[in-house]
Amino acid sequence: MAMLTEHDVVNMRFKEPLRIEDGYDQDEVDDFLDLVAETIAQLTKDKADLEAQLQTANTRVKELENATQATSGESQTPAPQQEAAEVNAEAANATSMLALAQKLHDEYVSNGKAESERMISEAEAERTRIVNETNAERDRIMKETEDNKNAVLTKLDEDRTVLERKISELRDFERDYRGRLKSYLESLLQNVNNSDNQG
Repeated sequence: MAMLTEHDVVNMRFKEPLRIEDGYDQDEVDDFLDLVAETIAQLTKDKADLEAQLQTANTRVKELENATQATSGESQTPAPQQEAAEVNAEAANATSMLALAQKLHDEYVSNGKAESERMISEAEAERTRIVNETNAERDRIMKETEDNKNAVLTKLDEDRTVLERKISELRDFERDYRGRLKSYLESLLQNVNNSDNQG
């Protein structure tokens, strides 16, 4: 398995979404977090292996030291000393590897945490921006709606005034027309009566 490096974690950039409100691609983020988890798991396993090797080397060193103490006073052959030196070298190497693994593990955890906090911070900032834009748009629409309502009411008042004036004019016209028609009919009736009287 190819493990992530510190550079990979620090410089990871996700694809920008087509729409800001959609956020980052969930699958891409999940895949990256899986890689981070696998890397940490591998480093933890390597650390455990190195600790086991170190324990084995320390046990071997103690065995050789005990054997050396048991045979003190006797002439020591160069073979056990050489073997003890090799074991000590292996132990030192294992200790160095363990320290390196611990350092890498701590760096990965620290970088992963920093990246997680950065992503959360960016997501919070984006959420705040979207909420603010949504509220501003809602306020704008409500204001436009109120303005439109006022304009419609004003127009209706004007139309009502015009209609009332026309109705008044029509009533005046009707009253005048009825008066003229009545006068005309009375005039005709009078003419007919006059004609009858003359005949």
